[in-house]
Amino acid sequence: MVAATHNDTYKETAGRIAELSFAIGVYRPPSEGGSASLLLRVTENCPWNKCTFCEMYKGHPFVYRSVEDIKADIDAVKKIIDEITAASEKMGQGGRITRDVGMSILRADPSLNDNQYFITVFNWLYSGGKTAFLQDADSMIMRPQELVAVLTYLREKLPTLTRVTSYTRSKTLAQRKPEDLLAIRKAGLDRLHVGLETGDDELLAIIHKGVTSAQQIEGGKKAITAGFQLSEYWMPDLGGRERWRQHAENTARVLTEINPHYIRSRPFVPRGGTPIFTEYEQGRLHISSPHERLEELRLMIEGLNVTSRICFDHQMNAWTNRKGGLLFIQDYEGYKFPEEKPLVLELIREGLSIDESRHVDVKDLISLSSL
Repeated sequence: MVAATHNDTYKETAGRIAELSFAIGVYRPPSEGGSASLLLRVTENCPWNKCTFCEMYKGHPFVYRSVEDIKADIDAVKKIIDEITAASEKMGQGGRITRDVGMSILRADPSLNDNQYFITVFNWLYSGGKTAFLQDADSMIMRPQELVAVLTYLREKLPTLTRVTSYTRSKTLAQRKPEDLLAIRKAGLDRLHVGLETGDDELLAIIHKGVTSAQQIEGGKKAITAGFQLSEYWMPDLGGRERWRQHAENTARVLTEINPHYIRSRPFVPRGGTPIFTEYEQGRLHISSPHERLEELRLMIEGLNVTSRICFDHQMNAWTNRKGGLLFIQDYEGYKFPEEKPLVLELIREGLSIDESRHVDVKDLISLSSL
């Protein structure tokens, strides 16, 4: 009789959860996946959406979401949290989020196995409920006072959060007033992820990035001055064999000027359906070999004079070491510069000493990316 009563209780809990939803986008940085960040969509898609290498938001219009809609989503998340926590209490778990709690709810309503809202919130709670990522491509495009209102409400409703992060563009940061950036930071946005891609002005224009290297530097410095942790991404081989040297040298120059907290390597792969893929197909862009990419990486790393952490936390950093494993560690903290700069350069030399056929060649992966 008691078990049946409990089962009925879980069915009621599952039924209430099934009625709740909130906006979740597709994309987030790997480091946010690694920390099981709660995903909250404060804008939809990309306000720029012209980069020739990017397929992520093509065909999807940018949507500026209202503060009221975002708050309603946060309320939905909070209600799901409360339902899961209450179920834990009823199980005698004292509010702790355990596997048994999740399984009891799922047994009461197996359809929740396919409910992304329940799965997202449960996994976030199970992992400690510490981090959140604001989607989509440029959350800082929001009016500063509106973003402050969202962050304030988020921190109030989810007090266990220790880190809130978001994507943004260098151009957006450069256009923001310092006092607005400071207000956003104080409201609770901790880390910004920025797609630098390259610091070379010619290449920036070719890929339609919509920003200059001077604006990248201005935006990055503004973010750091305001107190944000800054994570900048660059794309080895984005300029192909045609522009590898200027790409490496100017990227090192810009990143040195910014000196962000993190520099993350995202080796370039032409994606089917993008303008740059057409350039590749028609022979106007030539992809470098694995050793050539390592030579470009060597030149960029040599030019860096930073106190950043240099990270290879993506599967495309797939060069091989002498033992057949990965050349670089792929954790989210990477290598601390300048202390470990000699180590990274030594690893590059090791990669160059290995027969090129042992490395993953991006050309073998391009056909897969075009499917």
